[in-house]
Parts: sequence; C-alpha cells; structure tokens
Amino acid sequence: MTNAIARRVAAPLTALALGLCAAGPAALAPLDGARAAPPGTGLPLPRFVSLRAGEVNMRAGPGVQYPVEWVYRRQNLPLEVFAEYRAWRRVRDWRGAEGWIHQGMLSSRRTAIVAGDTGTLRAAPSNGAEPVARAEPGVVAQLLECPGGSDWCQVEVAGHRGWTRREALWGVYPREVVK
Repeated sequence: MTNAIARRVAAPLTALALGLCAAGPAALAPLDGARAAPPGTGLPLPRFVSLRAGEVNMRAGPGVQYPVEWVYRRQNLPLEVFAEYRAWRRVRDWRGAEGWIHQGMLSSRRTAIVAGDTGTLRAAPSNGAEPVARAEPGVVAQLLECPGGSDWCQVEVAGHRGWTRREALWGVYPREVVK
C-alpha cells in the first residue's frame, strides 16, 4: 500500500466551494440520503465511483479556475459523488475530504477500501468459511458482488478473491445490491 494517497494543497475557500453559488445552495448540497436522479445524468445521488487515473486533482469548486485542494495519487480509489454541476462531480473520500473532480477523471468501476481493522477474505460468505487472504486497512479492493439481503461482499485484492463483511468496507451502502 502506498502512503501517498493524497496531498493537501493550501487553498482559500470560495463561496462556490461552500455551496453558495448563484444557482443556490440546494444545487450543490448533498441530497440528505435521497437517491433522486439529477437533471441530465439519470444517475442516482449519492453513488460511488472510483478514480480513473493515478493522479487526480480535487478542486475547491466546479472548474479549473478553482484552486486545487487535494492531489490524489491512487488509481481506483473509491469516492462518493453527492452533487453534480455540469461536467463536475462533488465528491467525498473515505476520510471525509470533499471537493470537485471533473467527470473525465472518474470511473464507474466499483471499488471499496478496507476500513477499520484488517479485513479477512473468506472462501464463502460466512464467518466459518476458510480464510483466503487478509487485507490491511486502507487497501483498495475491486468490488465484485454484494447480494441483496446479505451482509457480505465478494472482492478481489491483488489477485485474491474472497468474501468480506460489508461493514468492513467503505465504498458500498448498507443495503446496496452490487452485481
């Protein structure tokens, strides 16, 4: 695991970064858990995506004229999209940092990050199943499947496939079905 997940860049906050733009705060604010489709995209908010490239800037506002606040240096890192403005997505990372990233730097490929304690990957979705690998906190896994009504998700980490408890991952919602 690399320790260069992100680099914080000092930048002043702007009115738009705080959600106080001419379109009004509701246009940029999170939808308070609602999964309504925003105009033009047809995609639900909030939703998870991942970083398409190995170096991605997160900005204070939706445009290149806004200062860079973070530089992510980890391809496939999961992010939560909770607002949209034209080609820009307002995102949150697993540590709570928020900002704007251009849609071209994001992928719909589903990944998750091991949160909390070391995650055990098991051969089947059961606490009694044989362990196949262990993943340290902060490791990014490809999210393969999270069946409905199950507390388990199948992931792949460094060529190892296995099942881990949903609650051990950041990048999937509690009752979300991933196929």
